[in-house]
Amino acid sequence: MSKGKILVTGGAGYIGSHVVRQLGEAGEDVIILDNLCTGFRSAVLHGELIVGDTGDQELVARLLGEHQIETIMHFAAHTIVPESVADPLKYYRNNTCASRNLLQCALEHKVKHVVFSSTAAVYGIPTGDRAAEDSPTQPINAYGTSKLMTEWMLRDVAAVNELSYVALRYFNVAGCDPEGRIGQSTPKATLLTKVACEAALGKRDKIYIFGTDYDTPDGTGIRDFIHVEDLARAHLDSLNYLRAGGDSQVMNCGYGQGYSVREVLTAVERATGKALPIEEAPRRPGDPPILIATADKIREVLGWKPQHNDLDHIVATALQWERKLLDEPAR
Repeated sequence: MSKGKILVTGGAGYIGSHVVRQLGEAGEDVIILDNLCTGFRSAVLHGELIVGDTGDQELVARLLGEHQIETIMHFAAHTIVPESVADPLKYYRNNTCASRNLLQCALEHKVKHVVFSSTAAVYGIPTGDRAAEDSPTQPINAYGTSKLMTEWMLRDVAAVNELSYVALRYFNVAGCDPEGRIGQSTPKATLLTKVACEAALGKRDKIYIFGTDYDTPDGTGIRDFIHVEDLARAHLDSLNYLRAGGDSQVMNCGYGQGYSVREVLTAVERATGKALPIEEAPRRPGDPPILIATADKIREVLGWKPQHNDLDHIVATALQWERKLLDEPAR
C-alpha cells in the first residue's frame, strides 16, 4: 500500500490538528498548510508547518510539486454559521473559490486522493429527524452552500480524472484530545460544548440558549455531537480506504443520536457540580431545529468504530482542555 506524503490544509485548527496528530502517530509524512488565522502553531505536533493561505495558488502548486503529495486532506475554511448568513461572500471566497483553486493544483500535480471536510449543514432542515447521505441537500446558510459547492466540484472532477475522494459530512464536533495535548483554542468560539465549559470556568459571563420554542421535547435544538477523536479517526480510515482503491464516497460522520442544548448544558453542570449562568435568547438565523445523522454508511464502508460515544466523556475532555488554557493560553 502506498504511503505518499499528505498535505493537510487548515491543519493547525481544531479538527485538522487532531487529524495531524493521529497521522503523525501512524507514521505518515505530513505537510501542514495553515494561515494561522484561527489555528495555532502549538497545535501542530507532527509534520512540517507552512504558514500560508490555501487560496494562494502559486504556493499550493509549489508545495504539491516539491513534496510529491499523494493525498490532500482539506480542512481550511470559515465555519461560523451566523457569520455566513451575515457575510456570505466571505464564505464563498474562502470556502468555495479557494477549494476550486486547490483542486486545479491537485489535478495539475497528479494528486491521487482528497479527503474533504464537509458538513451536515448541506442538508438544511431535513424532513424528519434524521439526515441520510441521500437526503435532499437544501442548505439554509452560506456555510452549508459553500461546502456543498465543493462537494459538487469534487464529484465532477473525479468523474473525468484519476482522482478519488471521500467527503465527510460532519455533525456537531465536540470534545478534545483525551490526553490533553491539543484542543479547541479559538477565541470567541461558537461551539456549544466549548462555550459552556468556558462559562463554567468563569471565562464567559453567561451562556445563551438560542431558541427555546423549537418543536422538540425541551424546546431547544437537538444535535448529533461527535467527539473530535472519533472524527479524526474517520479521516485516517478514509485515507486507508482510498489507498486500497475505494471508490469516491460521501458519508455522514456522526453517532446517529441527538442531544438537546439543555441536555449538553446539564452535562456540563454535572461535570462541574455547579449551575451555569444561562440566558435564553431568540433563535439564530440559519439554525435547524433538529439535525441527527443516519450514520450506517460510514461504519459499513470504512469499518469506522467510534470509541468516544459518551456525552459525559465528551464534556470531560472539553473541560479538561479549558482548564489547561486557563494556565497555558494557546499560542
